[in-house]
Amino acid sequence: MKDRRVVLIVLDSLGIGYMPDAHLYGDEGSNTICALTTAPNFKIETLKRFGMGCIDGIDCLPKTDAPIASFARMTEQSKGKDTTTGHWEISGIVTPTPFPTYPEGFPKTIIDQFQKAIGRKVLFNKPASGTEVIEKLGEEHMLTGQPIVYTSADSVFQIAAHEEIISIDELYEYCKIAREILKGRHAVARVIARPFIGEKGSFKRTDRRRDFSLAPPASTVLDAIKSSGYDVIGIGKINDIFAGKGITYSIHTHDNIDGMSKIERATKEYKKGLIFANLVDFDMLYGHRNDVVGYANALMEFDKWLGDFIGKLEEHDMLIITADHGCDPSTPSTDHSREYTPMLVYGKGIKAGANLGTRDTFADIAATVAEYLNVDYNTPGQSFLEQILI
Repeated sequence: MKDRRVVLIVLDSLGIGYMPDAHLYGDEGSNTICALTTAPNFKIETLKRFGMGCIDGIDCLPKTDAPIASFARMTEQSKGKDTTTGHWEISGIVTPTPFPTYPEGFPKTIIDQFQKAIGRKVLFNKPASGTEVIEKLGEEHMLTGQPIVYTSADSVFQIAAHEEIISIDELYEYCKIAREILKGRHAVARVIARPFIGEKGSFKRTDRRRDFSLAPPASTVLDAIKSSGYDVIGIGKINDIFAGKGITYSIHTHDNIDGMSKIERATKEYKKGLIFANLVDFDMLYGHRNDVVGYANALMEFDKWLGDFIGKLEEHDMLIITADHGCDPSTPSTDHSREYTPMLVYGKGIKAGANLGTRDTFADIAATVAEYLNVDYNTPGQSFLEQILI
């Protein structure tokens, strides 16, 4: 048992079709994976071999007669469609009450507290696309020194600032201040630093984004694994999502390519426990920008890497690939979508072609990881380990 290792990769926003309650979120008809199939020359041969096209409800991808992985369609029980609820549920916590959102902007009392604490006025305070808001207000921000505060359909308080006007350290400090203010009924899931560079007409967000998340309200499977003496390696924004809880070592990434490289490096350095990675470009660069072709190309890039990576897995490795929500780039909306997510499980000790059907909760992943690593953890999820072990 002590030699076992799980590599858990979240393809941020790769939904596979709208859920029955999608109408409550304005997401009926959303299907992220099927939107990608409309891109020119779209092929995901490794994921096809895994059995992606055999998952319940997927009719836009070719099926394979002999999948090499076990597979399932995952249902989110949490009330939300965001990064935090998705990852927390994957790790074992179901969120029964949605985080607060602010379609009209944040209340004056919140903004007044924030402005007083940082000693500056702020700009905007409305929902917006991040790239559009810096293009619209970047010049005024540079002239006034006032940070841009905005939100979205998700539970986020975002602060954009030019790195030459407000330093990274100062921006992070502003986010910490906002995190302290946003409590109780205004406890948004994440406060996000959105630094950018450039000049009017060519502003560009940098990779020094940082998320200041709420701490999980209860122990996750990460905490259970860590307390059992295993490594829990967070790659990408995993450390931010869990506010550092349950993480033994965090690895920052610049983009998907860097993330894949660091997953590979981590498997060489950490031989037991959990390697938990988020590849955010699918969501941040393509889903939210309604870029079907860019999203499709990014998934094909991952697929090519995956084909090489699986040959480097060791005897007792379990590879799990899943997602946290959808973000259909073909719909008018630029926000997340309430979708089922895929789950693919692969390893030398894992059955090929086991169809696990449609699971009731993402938390089934946490239950299975805990059982595989032989750690005690209570979660609403049900382990499917017996169904996939050879």
